[in-house]
Amino acid sequence: MRTTTFTQNLLSVQTELLHFAYKLTSNHEDANDLLQETSLKALDNEEKYTEETNFKGWMYTIMRNIFINNYRKALRDQTYVDYTDNQFYLNQGVDLEDDSTEGAYDLKEMRRIVNELPKEYRIPFAMHVSGFKYREIADKLGLPLGTVKSRIFFTRQKLQKELKDFR
Repeated sequence: MRTTTFTQNLLSVQTELLHFAYKLTSNHEDANDLLQETSLKALDNEEKYTEETNFKGWMYTIMRNIFINNYRKALRDQTYVDYTDNQFYLNQGVDLEDDSTEGAYDLKEMRRIVNELPKEYRIPFAMHVSGFKYREIADKLGLPLGTVKSRIFFTRQKLQKELKDFR
C-alpha cells in the first residue's frame, strides 16, 4: 500500500519537477536527465521517506542536491592538475601573437586603429590594456577619473566599429 502511494505522489510532481529542472539547467535534455536521476534516487530511497514529510519539498531537495553535486563534479573534471616537474605546463607562457596568422593580422589591425587615434585617447587606452587601473591612469596623467573612463570607452567603441567587418 505504501509503495502505491509513493509512486502516485512521484508521478503527480513530475511536471513541476521538470519545470524546476529546466530552471536549473536551462537545457531540455539536461532537465530530462536531471528529472530521471531524481526520480531514480527517490525510488531507491523510498524507505527513508516518512509520511509526515512534505513530499514535493523532499523531491525538490533531492533534485537540487543532485544538480549541485553534478555541477561540482563538472568543475572538478575541468580542473587540470599539473604533475610535471617544476609545473612545466602551468609555467609555460602562451604567446597570443603566434596563435595564428589570422590572430596576428587582427592584432596588427587593432594596433593600426589605435595608433591613428589622437594621443589623448591612445595613451589612456594603451595604459589600460597594459593593466593599469582607471584611478592609476588618472593619477599618472593628471586627468579626472571620468575623463579617463570616457576616453577608454570611446577607444573601445572605435575599435568595435572599425573591426566589425573583420569577423
